[in-house]
Amino acid sequence: MRILITGGAGFIGSALVRHLLVGTDHEVLNLDKLTYAGNLESLASVENHPHYQFVQADIGDRETVGRALREFQPDAIMHLAAESHVDRSIDGPGEFIQTNIVGTYQLLEATRTYWSSLPDERKQAFRFHHISTDEVYGDLHGADDLFTETTPYAPSSPYSASKAASDHLVRAWQRTYGLPVLLTNCSNNYGPFHFPEKLIPLVILNALDGKPLPVYGDGLQVRDWLFVEDHARALIKVVSEGQVGETYNIGGHNEQKNIDVVRAICALLEELAPGKPAGLGRYEDLITFVKDRPGHDQRYAIDAGKIERELGWVPQETFASGLRKTVQWYLDNLEWCRHVQDGSYQRERLGASA
Repeated sequence: MRILITGGAGFIGSALVRHLLVGTDHEVLNLDKLTYAGNLESLASVENHPHYQFVQADIGDRETVGRALREFQPDAIMHLAAESHVDRSIDGPGEFIQTNIVGTYQLLEATRTYWSSLPDERKQAFRFHHISTDEVYGDLHGADDLFTETTPYAPSSPYSASKAASDHLVRAWQRTYGLPVLLTNCSNNYGPFHFPEKLIPLVILNALDGKPLPVYGDGLQVRDWLFVEDHARALIKVVSEGQVGETYNIGGHNEQKNIDVVRAICALLEELAPGKPAGLGRYEDLITFVKDRPGHDQRYAIDAGKIERELGWVPQETFASGLRKTVQWYLDNLEWCRHVQDGSYQRERLGASA
């Protein structure tokens, strides 16, 4: 297939692009605005691949997106472009409304125009795959409750509310216009090339620098962790084999309390990076409990039984194996991390837009 990916320079998007180019014969057009979270260094290994193209564009720019669609002639769109950091959405929700809601609307309209022009056979085969989050479901209260594909939406943050709105738009465009859509809602991703403001990379890099390891509240919030490479494999399964109109929840079967995640990282660093900053006893000594953020959900957990039953996908990594690979990757790729931390990675962004 020819697949247009929005947000392909982001964390999950870049993992998906790498998997498609290395593990399949599909052709990929990566359309990314290159905001702060878009990093072309994450795609250095495939940037010269003969089946890869990159276009810097905003999904809200319908004219540019429409031109890309006409020129590339995709068989599928995988829509990952989004503002995605909860803390940033609390501080400034406007960007989330603009990108996640208005941007998705503009993309849907550009896609509908393109899809309507296709011959019948290609129109039938076309897919619009919208990638979303488990946070649209809100908070789980029972210790054994799980999010299913029919769990009612109850978003808590501006971020999750904007993603919920985009999910509703995608479903409406199928119901009203017949656009052949697929939706996936995933749990917390982690792994290589994760932007350092997120919990796991933040803890790794702060620990190596001897800085505090901030933990919200009591640290007992529970998340279901999904290794990003497993997620990429699931997304390819869905766009290739999923049933039009269906939603598939993707989870790692790895529920962990935030504080336990932080302690597990510290334990791995004791083994893999024993040379600590001067004066530091144990990495765990850096753990610092900070004021909880507003509207912080207590527990997320996904029932991923549907995608296993219908498409045969199961995660390959346990949390222990995936976390070890993640910590080792950061230790081996500190240059990539420093380029993000000092902002120098954005020079590529400026060069791409020149």
